[in-house]
Amino acid sequence: MPALTAVTLDELYAPFRPRLARIVTLVMAVVVVLGTVVVIVSIPELGPADQIGFALLCLLIVWFCWRQFSVAATPSADGLVVRNLMITTRLAWAEVVSVRFGSGRPWVQLDLADGDTLAVMGVQRADGERAVAEARRMATLVAQHTATQRDD
Repeated sequence: MPALTAVTLDELYAPFRPRLARIVTLVMAVVVVLGTVVVIVSIPELGPADQIGFALLCLLIVWFCWRQFSVAATPSADGLVVRNLMITTRLAWAEVVSVRFGSGRPWVQLDLADGDTLAVMGVQRADGERAVAEARRMATLVAQHTATQRDD
C-alpha cells in the first residue's frame, strides 16, 4: 500500500485531465492533417471541390480530436466544471452526492442530488493507477465541500 503524502491546495484543485486519451487524440490529429495534405497534393485528378471537401473533413476530424483533447474537470472552491466531449456542466459542490469509479466504468461517474448521474471523462480508466488516484482526489474534494456539522 503506498504511503500517504501531504497534498497542497494547488495539487488538490488541479484540473482532472486524462493522459492517454490526450496523447492518442493529438497523434491522431497530426496523422489526419498530414494524410489530408498528402492526398490533396499527390492526387492531381482532384478538382477544387474535392480538395475543399477533403479539407473540410480534415477540419471536422481535427475539431473532434480537439474536443477529446480538451476533456477535463476543473475544481474550485465553488464547485466543479466538467467539460466532456460535447457538453460542459457547472456544478456546485452541494449538487454532488458521491463519486463512483467501480470496475467496468470507463470514467468517473458523479451521483447528483437531483437523482441524475454525470460522467466525468477527465478521469479515464485507461490511465490505470493514476485514474484511481484521481478518482480518490475527486472524492476527497466532494467530501471536504459537502461535509456538515453532523455528516450522516
